[in-house]
Amino acid sequence: MNAANPEYASPECLLRPGNTNCGGCGMSTGLTMLGRALANERYSLVIPACCGIVAAGAFPTTSYSVPVLASTFASSPAFASGVAAVNQLNPRRDHQAEHVICWAGDGGTYDIGMATLSAAAERNEDIIYICYDNEIYGNTGGQRSSATPVAARTTTTPGGKGETKKEIIEILAAHHVPYAATLSIAHPEDFQRKIQQALKIRGFRFFLIHAPCPTGWKTEPADSVELVRLAVRSGVFPLYEVFDGVNFRINAEPDGTDPAAYYARQKRFTGQEINLERVKTATRRKMRRLRQLASMNQ
Repeated sequence: MNAANPEYASPECLLRPGNTNCGGCGMSTGLTMLGRALANERYSLVIPACCGIVAAGAFPTTSYSVPVLASTFASSPAFASGVAAVNQLNPRRDHQAEHVICWAGDGGTYDIGMATLSAAAERNEDIIYICYDNEIYGNTGGQRSSATPVAARTTTTPGGKGETKKEIIEILAAHHVPYAATLSIAHPEDFQRKIQQALKIRGFRFFLIHAPCPTGWKTEPADSVELVRLAVRSGVFPLYEVFDGVNFRINAEPDGTDPAAYYARQKRFTGQEINLERVKTATRRKMRRLRQLASMNQ
């Protein structure tokens, strides 16, 4: 866990052993896959209040292998904008790019951080923003966020959430950022391709990772990757990308898997009045809309 420990000096090892994350944490898997995609790249992380910053451990040790700046809950895009500006004013002698990456949960993205996120996107800051979406405020007890799906039980919605989930990708696409995409921890090749594609683009780039939280979702740790696979196959979590806010591309078509298989593995929905027919209808409608948007590029 010591920052100077050479044992974990692999360029792929972003999140090192000794971190404080829970077993089966979707965020941990996302960080591991991010490290692999960024192997041999130079980059730093800006992390607001969330499970991601707790994962570092206590000073003076860290479980991260790159420089990390801890920001206030609402301001990681603003902090990252400053880091990117300093990097531009002080270019490396070898001219190698230094990427600035925000790593934030849904609370610091959909809700508390929305103002600075929108502002950075509108200015087209040269940063990569990654939201690992566990659909709750996982670090503070599992309260509902605007990323929480309808009917999900949380500590603040014990009877199930009544509102639908916010469409964050479409909100960012409306800012006409150069690139926005969803990422799946069950699709490593697609994950790596999209990250490496983003490295070639200048300006604001946004990613959304579906990140199961066994503690908050009341799921088995071993099921996390399979849950994401089911979400993609059923269309609950579509894999797609958007270029310049207007060009949509679907990366994986649903294969007809019943969304019920995804919901049945999560006890946060147990006992709730989930209208699965309504879920299926909403999923079909969402995919139909994405296909229509993608067809406009042809």
